Amino acid sequence: MALRAVVFDLDGTLVETAPDLHAVLAELLERERLRIPPLEAVRGMIGDGAKMLIRRAHEWQGLDLSPDRLDRLYAWFLERYTAEPARFSAPYRGVPEALRALRERGLRLGVCTNKPQVPSERLLEAVGLAPWIDVVTGGDLLPVRKPDPGHLAATLEALSASPAEAVMVGDSANDVAVARGLGIPCLLVSFGYTTKPARELGADRVIDRFDELLSALNDLAGSP
Repeated sequence: MALRAVVFDLDGTLVETAPDLHAVLAELLERERLRIPPLEAVRGMIGDGAKMLIRRAHEWQGLDLSPDRLDRLYAWFLERYTAEPARFSAPYRGVPEALRALRERGLRLGVCTNKPQVPSERLLEAVGLAPWIDVVTGGDLLPVRKPDPGHLAATLEALSASPAEAVMVGDSANDVAVARGLGIPCLLVSFGYTTKPARELGADRVIDRFDELLSALNDLAGSP
């Protein structure tokens, strides 16, 4: 395999975003006079977009939301989060160095995330990763999103890479599913946002630290 592109998930893969998502969720729930889930509980609710996060936070306390009510809460959450997406967020240790090394090897780098486009771009800029990323496809940019393989396919098209030239790097079952949908290798990090351990999700490789990324990519695709 001639590796040309590496596509990353964002939350829980490149950046520890749970503290910011938890902070905005706490503000929303305080406005609703509801209980606030602990940060560790919220980590398991992340991965399918903020609307699902809000729904899960209500389900956590036995509450259902009507579609209209959920839409209104989501609109408030998105406005608040987009304004300041990186008050407490930071890249995981070794991420900047790994992205720099991949770019120096001539690889194209993309982000395929269910987070909306604008806060995704603002987050990457705020935490200093934007210079290393060639393409970002947020969850509201297309009619489909992960785990639909069309989301990843559009990211690869923007990177001018075919599925045969790519690897997906993520943290959850969505990332495995979207990679499998295109028939490309999937590598997971073990420290991301998933209620089921990464090693039980069926990925081709799992890493515990970003300084293991280059070696794992070599194993999956040969020396890039």
